[in-house]
Amino acid sequence: MGEVIVPRALSREVIERNRGTVVELMIAAIARSSMVRRLEVRAVPGKGLEGDRYSAGIGTFSPTPQRPDFELTLIEQENLEAFAAQTRLPFTALEARRNVVTCGVRLNDLVGREFYIGEVRIRGMRLCEPCNHLAKLTFSEVLQGLVHKGGLRAQILSEGNIRVGDLIRVDM
Repeated sequence: MGEVIVPRALSREVIERNRGTVVELMIAAIARSSMVRRLEVRAVPGKGLEGDRYSAGIGTFSPTPQRPDFELTLIEQENLEAFAAQTRLPFTALEARRNVVTCGVRLNDLVGREFYIGEVRIRGMRLCEPCNHLAKLTFSEVLQGLVHKGGLRAQILSEGNIRVGDLIRVDM
């Protein structure tokens, strides 16, 4: 089965640095279709984001039955910008194919943790490492350049709307 995540205690410093903001939201209706920006999306536990390919079970890697770590993906804007600057490649959030682009939060710290995006409760499940599929759609450099920087796979724990500008917070 999947890797077991053992929650760890968070220091006040980790909590303070894990208050970020949603800067972009994206979905794709079907596998391999272009990502489309949204200002607001509905998060549904056990499904994903309304209108997204993984919510419908038709993403490139959609598991059957659906699994919690395929409901939502996040990536840090800072990592996208650093990769693009280091490689001089035109790699943006659209090419990264993650649902939520964040700013000001270290997503790797949220593996095994519950947190909120606006009003929606989320659980960080595991890192969302770059894969050969993403490299084929974009640039081979993502395979090395985004290791441990490719984002977070997460489970939606409560239903609600996620909006651009929403705060991301980790509670004690």
